[in-house]
Amino acid sequence: MQAEITLTVDGTEHRTTVDTRTTVLDLLRERLGVTSPKKGCDHGQCGSCTVLLDGRRHLTCLALAVAHDGAEVVTAAGLAEAADDELHPVQQAFLDHDGLQCGYCTPGQVCSAVGMLDEAKQGHPSHVSDDLEAEPELDDDEIRERMSGNLCRCGAYAGILAAVREAARS
Repeated sequence: MQAEITLTVDGTEHRTTVDTRTTVLDLLRERLGVTSPKKGCDHGQCGSCTVLLDGRRHLTCLALAVAHDGAEVVTAAGLAEAADDELHPVQQAFLDHDGLQCGYCTPGQVCSAVGMLDEAKQGHPSHVSDDLEAEPELDDDEIRERMSGNLCRCGAYAGILAAVREAARS
């Protein structure tokens, strides 16, 4: 079965017809040529496909495109475009702290970090938050917990942690 949907991806509106079983990830990569989100595990376990979907971080390999008709998608590439081609502060922090090696997971890590920082700013607690009512303190344990859905096969975790810590301060 086919359905016509509209997605705004990194500021550009796309209207397309998709099979109702198509994931947002496959639509982005195969139909729209947006290659920033990566297909890692295709089971929602690695986080390489993370984007900001209507302002919240989301695993696109688990999201059916038809369920997000009319949504706004921001990829790691779109973060810089939104800032007039300047790097987003999280992207700059990843560069400054060597928060990447091969770079495969980096777009998902960056989008997850941006979404996580917004969630923390809104006061959302995590599993390791001491006080569920207080604004979360983004110490290393809190950052590790909140970023735990994003895996790095190269082991750049020390740089990723430092980058997110710096971005949280700014």
